Amino acid sequence: MTDLTATELLQKQAAGDLTAASITSAFLNRIRQYDPALRAFLHVEEAAALQHAEAIDAKRKAGQPLGKLAGLPIAVKDVLCTKGRRTTAGSKILQNFVPPYDAHVITRLKDADAILIGKTNMDEFAMGSSTENSAYQVTHNPWALDRTPGGSSGGSAAAVAASQTSLAIGTDTGGSIRQPAAFCGIVGMKPSYGRVSRFGLIAYGSSLDQIGPLAHDLRDAALLLEVIAGHDPRDSTCVNMPVPEYTKMLDQPIKPLTIGVPVEFLPSPSGSGAGGEGAGLDPEIETAIRAALNVYESLGATIKPISLPHSPYAIAVYYLVATAEASSNLARYDGVHFGQRAEKFAGLIDMVKKSRGAGFGTEVKRRIMLGTYALSSGYIDAYYLKALKVRRLIRQDFDRAFAECDVVIGPTAPTPAFKIGEKTADPLAMYLSDIYTISANLAGIPGISIPCGFTKAGLPIGLQILGAPFTEEKLLRVARMHERETDWHKRRPPLE
Repeated sequence: MTDLTATELLQKQAAGDLTAASITSAFLNRIRQYDPALRAFLHVEEAAALQHAEAIDAKRKAGQPLGKLAGLPIAVKDVLCTKGRRTTAGSKILQNFVPPYDAHVITRLKDADAILIGKTNMDEFAMGSSTENSAYQVTHNPWALDRTPGGSSGGSAAAVAASQTSLAIGTDTGGSIRQPAAFCGIVGMKPSYGRVSRFGLIAYGSSLDQIGPLAHDLRDAALLLEVIAGHDPRDSTCVNMPVPEYTKMLDQPIKPLTIGVPVEFLPSPSGSGAGGEGAGLDPEIETAIRAALNVYESLGATIKPISLPHSPYAIAVYYLVATAEASSNLARYDGVHFGQRAEKFAGLIDMVKKSRGAGFGTEVKRRIMLGTYALSSGYIDAYYLKALKVRRLIRQDFDRAFAECDVVIGPTAPTPAFKIGEKTADPLAMYLSDIYTISANLAGIPGISIPCGFTKAGLPIGLQILGAPFTEEKLLRVARMHERETDWHKRRPPLE
């Protein structure tokens, strides 16, 4: 039962073959069985989930209208405020925080009759690429327990891949949905900036953060996006525009289709034109990406080499803009306004220093210091403002690309899932894990990662597809063209 897709579970409920209670019990059993090794969940809402499932079954039996996600267990990254339930953002400084309200996305899920099965582990304040920066535990990849699931939404990705939940919610500031989706062999989508409300999201980088779905296949991802997308007046950056019925058009291919392949992402077959990013690409991943492009060519697509000339600067720009925003956003956690307060201190300054010192982890402190430095007097023009100018150039590169092609395709990550502990001592090597994903956040465009193969060691490989702003429907349809021709999305990790 737990290996079925969300769409299949909905169909079986409608046919009377399964109940919400039986589905929820099966997923809870799966969590009890495998999470001691995977560590994907921080909190599991067992009693509340079963009670909600029984209420859904009662509504169905009484013939009452049901939401689009009725009876489906959904895991939520522990960075979205959930009324009455502990929400930690993976940090000690929020270990006892119980929000008095729901995030907008949580409200949408509840209105759709989804069953919130638990909160998933994450890098502290979403700062990381491996889910090793959590203050509570390290999450393991279901395909290889000695490897990371990616980050910062690694808990959500691992939970879906291990069939511990039917769907999951993640957040993406620099690739934190797409990269773990690639590492765990599932679908992960970052919508356009402004497509999904950030109200109730514990902020990392406010101009970069976006909430999106993680799922086994594209139909499930499209369904979840339909539910969570839409205008929210409480978020001034949330765009007021209609949300398409993504599932209705999913199986209609884009014809004619022109695919742009940046030479900075994927070197030309002759070896020429490899940019700073393409040069570090794992050969097995390059082979899988070229095989995926061959699938599109067989379907009549035109493959067109393009250039995103400013993409090699994306990492530098991101780690100035994101850390500057983090420095500002996390200033509120001082033991007075928000966060745990130190028990012993001598005066206000000492209290703030000790509260933040004990409450924040190493990576969060590193990024706060980087951001504070970049914003400081005498350096803001040289670093932060210059980064904003290059960010605009990165967006203009994409604008020019989408004027001549429908989508841009390349790898999601330069390597498959790396071993736990392999990059913790080298922050720069860790940052480079997001080298292909970061530019989409800087440009505010949508991106999706879908499974496109496996390495010889049995590790998943992700294909990234990027589109112009608010073209999520086109992205899903293009991705579905590949999914229909392959069976990578049907594979499950051998946990038994």
